[in-house]
Amino acid sequence: MLSIEAASVADVPTILRLIRALAEYERLSHEVVATEDSLRAALFGERPGAECLIACEDGKPVGFALYFHNFSTFLSRRGLYLEDLFVEPAQRGKGYGKALLQRLAQIAVERGCGRLEWSVLDWNAPAIGFYESLGARLMTEWRIFRLTGEALQTFASASR
Repeated sequence: MLSIEAASVADVPTILRLIRALAEYERLSHEVVATEDSLRAALFGERPGAECLIACEDGKPVGFALYFHNFSTFLSRRGLYLEDLFVEPAQRGKGYGKALLQRLAQIAVERGCGRLEWSVLDWNAPAIGFYESLGARLMTEWRIFRLTGEALQTFASASR
């Protein structure tokens, strides 16, 4: 039996375990610097930056969705941005990913959001096919830019 609940502070170790499993799947384990303390502060601290849903099969965590609000100037409305969606490989094909996305869509509608969006790695054909089967549209004309680490620090401290 599947249940999907909002994560609590007690779920932080589970969330970190699932983040590490996702990073391994995406071949990005070397980029994970999150700790239980940093997640606890980010998700449940004074100014939470994100929220998380946990999917459980018979009470055992098998997946998660981590999301936050963004904003569309064109719609003049908030949206939900899905940062990470992950279901353990052994649990895939049971509809758990779809159930997590559907719950996020419900949250977006309940909160009056104008859209729900996310990114996917270009090599992840199974995920792309899955998302398209739900009616999601691949935004091929957009590219993501990122400043991080030393490049972010350098740019932030540069003279105008």
